[in-house]
Amino acid sequence: MARDGRSDDVTARSRERFLAGGPVVAGVRSEILSSWSRCQSIGLRPSLGTTYLGEPDLDTELVHAAEPVLDEVARAIAGTWSTVILTDGEGVVLRCLTGEPQMSRYLDTAGGGAPGFSFHESLGGTTSIGLALAERRASRVYGHEHFADAWTVQGCVAVPVHEPLSGRIVGVVDLATESSEFTSMLETMARKAAHAIERRLLEQKTDRERTLLRAYMRTARQVRAPEFRHGRQIVLGAPAEDLLTGSDRLLLEEKAAGLIASGRRAAIEVPVSGGRVVTLLARPVADVCDGVAVEVIVPASGALFSAGGTPAPAPAVLGTGTPETAPGAWRGPPTATAIPAATPVPDPTAAPSAKAGEEQCHRWLLAVGEPGIGRLALAARRRLELLRESSRRIGTTLDVVRTAEELAEVVVENFADVVTVDLYPAVLRGDEPSAADVLPMRRTAVRGVEGFPFRGVGEQIGFAPTSLQAQCLASGSPSMEADLKASRCWAAEDPVRAATILERGIHSLITVPLSARGVPLGMAGFYRSRRSAPFEDDDVSLAAELVDCASLCIDNARRYTREHSTALALQRSLLPHGLPEQNALEVAYRYLPAHTGVSGDWFDVIPLSGARIALVVGDVVGHGVHAAATMGRLRTAVDNFASFELAPDELLTHLDDLVARMARQEGSTDAFIGATCLYGVYDPTTRRCSLSRAGHLPPALISGDGTVTFPEVPAAPPLGLGGFPFETVEIELPDDSQLVFYTDGLVEDRERCIETVLEELRQTLGHPGRSPEETCQAVVAALPPSQPTEDDVTLLVVRPRGLDASDMACWDDLPPDPAIVSEIRGAVVRQLTDWKMEEAVFTTELILSELLTNAIRHATGPFRVRLLRDRMLICEVADTSSTSPHLRQADMTDEGGRGLFLVAQLAQRWGTRYTPRGKVIWAEQPMPGG
Repeated sequence: MARDGRSDDVTARSRERFLAGGPVVAGVRSEILSSWSRCQSIGLRPSLGTTYLGEPDLDTELVHAAEPVLDEVARAIAGTWSTVILTDGEGVVLRCLTGEPQMSRYLDTAGGGAPGFSFHESLGGTTSIGLALAERRASRVYGHEHFADAWTVQGCVAVPVHEPLSGRIVGVVDLATESSEFTSMLETMARKAAHAIERRLLEQKTDRERTLLRAYMRTARQVRAPEFRHGRQIVLGAPAEDLLTGSDRLLLEEKAAGLIASGRRAAIEVPVSGGRVVTLLARPVADVCDGVAVEVIVPASGALFSAGGTPAPAPAVLGTGTPETAPGAWRGPPTATAIPAATPVPDPTAAPSAKAGEEQCHRWLLAVGEPGIGRLALAARRRLELLRESSRRIGTTLDVVRTAEELAEVVVENFADVVTVDLYPAVLRGDEPSAADVLPMRRTAVRGVEGFPFRGVGEQIGFAPTSLQAQCLASGSPSMEADLKASRCWAAEDPVRAATILERGIHSLITVPLSARGVPLGMAGFYRSRRSAPFEDDDVSLAAELVDCASLCIDNARRYTREHSTALALQRSLLPHGLPEQNALEVAYRYLPAHTGVSGDWFDVIPLSGARIALVVGDVVGHGVHAAATMGRLRTAVDNFASFELAPDELLTHLDDLVARMARQEGSTDAFIGATCLYGVYDPTTRRCSLSRAGHLPPALISGDGTVTFPEVPAAPPLGLGGFPFETVEIELPDDSQLVFYTDGLVEDRERCIETVLEELRQTLGHPGRSPEETCQAVVAALPPSQPTEDDVTLLVVRPRGLDASDMACWDDLPPDPAIVSEIRGAVVRQLTDWKMEEAVFTTELILSELLTNAIRHATGPFRVRLLRDRMLICEVADTSSTSPHLRQADMTDEGGRGLFLVAQLAQRWGTRYTPRGKVIWAEQPMPGG
């Protein structure tokens, strides 16, 4: 996949801030930032280029070994705007090949394509080659991550070439192309090229070394230890499986290679798992002065034993004669301890001895070799590098599928030619597989050489009971088939497909079950084709180590998926499942859950009395199930508070007290329980909206001509802090306008300031003539592909539809005179007749008579009567008193007290709302005819 241009823009801005002396808060990898700092500290400038150091020596082993490899790479990149460069261990160019002739002119202009130019960090600034030498590992540098301006158009990957005997870096292979065209295949190609050069370096050894190898094989037969590895390095006498882990064995093989490279009699102590310390003894091989045998001593209970079975003294660190200082020594092992020549070294085939009262120890011959032969060192280092790389690259996300893909990507580059990962369907859902989920599995990832007819991603995978995979699952341990052509059980599942795979060159297989914490997860398969040697026994332990690492990551992702799904299901169940029926607003909304964890976003549309509508958008602090549950409590509270017809600032005050009380009830001081909220009430009779906010972003107002403004709603702290007042502001909403509520997930961007993001939102919203639904679509379409990642996005868009004057009838400033009741009844009858609603005359007359009479008797004037024709027929009587009427049960002898009871029976809903000047008693009836 090509690198995202937006990420490079972020890096470019960060680079400018760094060069200007400002802080770099995000968007730059730590190794790049460290390299920039080193370059700046020695006075390098972005305008610099590479430095010419003179004609290099091209008649070297490295150049000869690399020539055919680089020629093959050049053929692969032919016709592309790419280059492949080989440098020595100091970053000096030895050879440069281009995919297009025009690239040569570009390199000549920039300086650096010809032999003799140096890409060392101290001369050319931050480049992939300089970073690979500084970090001593494969390094990638994209676009503006380069320190020098000359290379900011390129994406490069550089892989060190190691001397196979000593492990030191002798060169670098660098592949570069345009930044926008950089893909992971380029890195894979560079890694394979570097490894191929290392193999050719190993093959350039003398006939003397091959003669000594045959002598060591004779020595191995003389000590009658079983041969463990074929090749230039012989590993003998492997221990019992329960003594050392796979990582321990790889570490000991690496240290043994260092002792062999020293060519001297020595001993070292190697810490291994379980807090134990293992001793490695090195001594010359009999009759072969240039050969060395290495023995392993593992204490039975943690004590350290010397070669003779007695407790060994503390090792003395020597300055000469150690593996580090000996000629041609391998640089990896710790400081060695010399063994005096007179110290007897028993036959390694003899049984371990112990004096009376002393503890036994395990002992065996690990390896024999000649100091100039480093195949074991190369193989051990490769394996440790692979384990290190897998721990770095597997599990970078909490996505089950992506984690399986990372396992396949890491392994296919360094260990196998084709990798398949199959998981149980329950694992992909975040659940634990049950007995019913044993088979089939689902192919989750497949990587490797194209052209092999393996089943694709998403297909169901079933294993025949006699197949190698089924046997592996049943035993719970890895299985290897070194020669698939000779295997009958491997082809049991699909003989036709298996025959095709064999014809294409696949010849070797390792299958490893995926499991973690006792939970079976699936199966991983590693295949090798004719381009690679068959798997060997020690490859099984390496495959198991890789799968164990990936299994833990997959299980973590599975658990996260389960929690995320639970939180998302809870969140969705607590959000509105539909919009209420009302005529005052045209409403559209969007809710996009975060990829990394559900948070506490919510929204609501609440019908109120008098055809008014309450709008609310809120966001609870935190993520996960707790945030979703808190959101549900707050949404319910807002709905209840709204039923009391509270003003926006009063409602937020009550909500603030509730959040503070919830925090005290939690009884924890470690986490803050809080929320932000924006609450508004729209009145279609006045076409005005009252707004108040607590820690929330202000809404956006889109006028009829497309102009976008952000109304100045007085800001207040988030809910839960307590003690701060809230304020209400009123804005006018014409019928052709739109009001946009949103949560901070829509505009949250760590790499840009809020003003920039709000300006982009303004441009997205600034289009006249859209419906609310079209506005929602435009806003979601404008979101970056990576958003939302860490926070939910909630969007609520409304377009007002004010109540027409012909649907309202109002009688103001009525005196507190009982005689006025009959006049109002007559006016109401005439109005209902004009509205063709004669069926509602009797009920409406009775309701208004009771409400107005109650007001005249118990409240103070002047009074106002209003009739509204909306989805319901609404009757309202307003007075200047703050006393609230209540329904009561009248006794049989009471002459009054039944008016509100009659209203409650005749109306569908009734209630009281308070205003700054008093109160309004209202009642709603269904419209005649439904």
